[in-house]
Amino acid sequence: MMNFLVKTIANAGALAVAVWLLDKITLTGDSTGKKVGTLLLVALIFGLVNFLVKPIVKLLSLPLLILTLGLFTLVVNALMLLLTSWLADKLDIGFHVEGFWTAVLGGLIISIVSWALNVVLPDKD
Repeated sequence: MMNFLVKTIANAGALAVAVWLLDKITLTGDSTGKKVGTLLLVALIFGLVNFLVKPIVKLLSLPLLILTLGLFTLVVNALMLLLTSWLADKLDIGFHVEGFWTAVLGGLIISIVSWALNVVLPDKD
């Protein structure tokens, strides 16, 4: 349970950095508390999407992953971020990613920041 909590907080932090750096990734909320709550909800959705959908997409795109020496992972990460944005819109959560190339750059930022936070944060279960 602790590992899940740490990964969710790391995802929320990575999403916050992407929202801060990119104008076309938006997070709405009246107050800072509501924005933090929205970030945590989006981090949960993003974690579920990465846990449930990403392995299937990676398996189906395995030939492209091999052909591009793994660079197609950027496209897969962008699609997972766009799917998270779509789900957040359907659930009426104030998070939106505008466009594929924004999602590619956002996915790259989220991957780097999430990796760095997972190195720093404890990994106990």
